[in-house]
Amino acid sequence: MTNQGTQDDRQKARTDASGEVLAVKRVLGGKSEKLLYVVGILCSLFHLWVNTIGIMPEIQRNAVHYGFMLFMGFLLYPILKRHAEQTLPIDYGLAILSVAVALYLVLFEDALHARNEVPVTMDLVAAAVAIVLMLEITRRTTGLLIPILAAVFLAYALGLGKFMSGLWNFPGVRVSRILYRMYFAPDGIFGTIATISSTFVFLFVLFAAFLLKSGAGEFIINLAMAAMGRSVGGPAKIAVFGSGLMGSVSGSAVANTVGTGSITIPMMKRCGFTPKFAAGVEAAASTGGQLMPPIMGAGAFIMSEWTQIPYLTIVGVAFIPAIMYFLTVAFFIHFRAKKRGLQPLPEEEIPKVGQVLREGWNFFLPIGVLMGFLIYGFTPTYAASVGIASIVVSSWLNRKTRMGLRDILDALASGAHNMVSTGVILLCSGIVIGVVLLVGMGIKFSILISSLSGGSLFVTIVLVALASLILGMGLPVTASYIVLAVLAGPAMTMLGASLLSAHMLIFWYSQDANVTPPVCLAAYTAAGIAGSRPLETGLESWKLAKGLYVIPLLFCYTPILFEGPAWQAVETAVAGLIGLYCFAAFFEGYHLGFLTWPQRAGYAGIAGLLLWPRMELHAAGLAGFILFVILEKALLRRRGSG
Repeated sequence: MTNQGTQDDRQKARTDASGEVLAVKRVLGGKSEKLLYVVGILCSLFHLWVNTIGIMPEIQRNAVHYGFMLFMGFLLYPILKRHAEQTLPIDYGLAILSVAVALYLVLFEDALHARNEVPVTMDLVAAAVAIVLMLEITRRTTGLLIPILAAVFLAYALGLGKFMSGLWNFPGVRVSRILYRMYFAPDGIFGTIATISSTFVFLFVLFAAFLLKSGAGEFIINLAMAAMGRSVGGPAKIAVFGSGLMGSVSGSAVANTVGTGSITIPMMKRCGFTPKFAAGVEAAASTGGQLMPPIMGAGAFIMSEWTQIPYLTIVGVAFIPAIMYFLTVAFFIHFRAKKRGLQPLPEEEIPKVGQVLREGWNFFLPIGVLMGFLIYGFTPTYAASVGIASIVVSSWLNRKTRMGLRDILDALASGAHNMVSTGVILLCSGIVIGVVLLVGMGIKFSILISSLSGGSLFVTIVLVALASLILGMGLPVTASYIVLAVLAGPAMTMLGASLLSAHMLIFWYSQDANVTPPVCLAAYTAAGIAGSRPLETGLESWKLAKGLYVIPLLFCYTPILFEGPAWQAVETAVAGLIGLYCFAAFFEGYHLGFLTWPQRAGYAGIAGLLLWPRMELHAAGLAGFILFVILEKALLRRRGSG
């Protein structure tokens, strides 16, 4: 293709904008770049139409979604990283073939129904091609693990289960039945997960693309600097504050790391934090972005669809735990900054809050519109669509942020491109879910977990945490949540956890893939910006993100998700927050001053009392905390006078 430059100049390793994966993207030029741009615009317009005024059967809509995702995916992700330009013609062929198998379902689904669901040879060929293409594009965007996992599940259903004994024995099904279930049935590639991808997830990714294109990213950073720049360890707290705001609209840990970290990490290093700590802070804070309402990544939409719990309810109960997580990271930062004697940012670098709000007040309007429509009972898809329109309208209220036609087209294209890797993951997950439903694997896995845990909910939670850690080494966050939710979710509910608490815990634990070594995408991305060693950065981010492991325990043992009286939820949150504060002091060895080991042990004990799900222990823990602070102040005065 013309004007594409040399392979070395044009082919670069990049972070996928969706934040789900780190993959090598092909940098297109010339006609190919223009084609991808136009297809991205058409893709976004189709999804806006079909989710608002358009009428289309669900499976056909999902097939068109498949066609768009794979067409763009094959152009963006080369078959061979080192020969991206040479293999582009092959990828064009695969992209066109993807559209063909998608259109085949749209055009011939009615004919299948007319034959009483009896597929002909061409139906099975189209199904087989669709599955192979799905596995290949997933390999390109996420690596080998997800397609291998899907292939193993297919093999189990086709006959591998015959060779297993006991609980896992399965006689197998015919190839034709598998092809039919994966292609035409509502529990395969174009089933429930594809519906979530083509509706909620796509529109909220598009919403984020419009919001960031309008200049919201710069506003968020400036607001964070104005709010936190004058405090001790200000640049690191800016990362926490900014990542919380950015994550509330982007729903992506890696994209959050890139977007805010490119500004906050150099500031943290200049302030006096070590590179690995600066990168660890950004990774831990950005991970929290997927926990912060209103978007919370693709997993929140899947949770709502599977549990039939309204999305607004999930968003509402997730807010307090998310705030607790960000404050926990801030506690670590504060103690580390005090230990190192670091100073706030220079006054001349800190923008005025009033000035920032005057220049960007209009960015609050789309979020308000989005939440308002959700509160008034509109569907998330409709609310997101109206929210996108409100972004354009609100941008015209400020001369500096006004979006023109080209800006709107750019946002439509980038939103579609940002969706590719997430869409591919969700579509391929449909294969795993389809097989799980076909062979009853969810029930079998629940029985296995119940047996291993001895009927203990706590042991089950530990097993889920270990499973999420192992899965996170190879699966992106969304895929990890899907696998754990379908396999471990029923076991947790059988042992007494509520449906909401079980899925929320799994959703939180699936995020640890971003910050837990040896594979932690957000930490590695931050390390690249900071110039620190990836593994050391991963360990630092894992330490800072301790709230990711502790807070979910409260979901299952306390009413913090408002599954009980509101006052108990608030009391649990306040006690838990003080407990996490003591937890951070224990780990950092610093509170009002440097702590001795007996003092650290005392703060650890107080944290345990405040986090334990009993109010009388909370009272004892609070009394112990006040006593320790008084004694610590007295000891510091004695040292000072001495």
